[in-house]
Amino acid sequence: ARDGGEAYTRRGDLRIDANGLLTNGAGLPVIGERGPIALPPQEKLEIGIDGTISVRPLGQAANELAIVDRIKLVNPPQQELTKGKDGLVRRKDGSDALADGATELKKGHLEGSNVNAIEAMVRMIELARHFEFQVKMMKTAEELDSAAATIMRQG
Repeated sequence: ARDGGEAYTRRGDLRIDANGLLTNGAGLPVIGERGPIALPPQEKLEIGIDGTISVRPLGQAANELAIVDRIKLVNPPQQELTKGKDGLVRRKDGSDALADGATELKKGHLEGSNVNAIEAMVRMIELARHFEFQVKMMKTAEELDSAAATIMRQG
C-alpha cells in the first residue's frame, strides 16, 4: 500500500519499473518472501504458478535460470478482510496475512470487471422509465378511483 503497510489485490498486471522493482499496474511494489521484489537485469523472466520468479541474467546461457524470489500469495478467510477506499484489501485487525503455499497464480490472465458499463447504463435507464410508468399508472388508478367514488356519491 502507499502508506507502507501490506495490502492485498487480485491485480495481475505486473511490471518492472526503472529501478528493477516488480510492481503492479498501479505502481505499488509486489511483496515477496524478503520484502519488495527487486529484479536484476535479465534476458528472460518467468513466474511460476506458485509465485516463484526465475530470471536468466544478462549474458548467461539459455538453460541457466536463477530463482530470485517468490511472490507472497495469501488466502485469509474472507470474513477477516475489508476493502479500503483505495481498492486494496487488508486484514480487519491490521495484521499481515501469512503466505499460503496452496494458493496459485493464474498465468496469462487478467481479471476484469464483471460489469459492462454500457449495458448497466441502458438497464438503469430502462428501469427508471419503467418506474416512472408505474408511478403514472398508480396516479391514473387513483384518479379513476376518485372519479368513481364521486359518481357513486352522486347517484
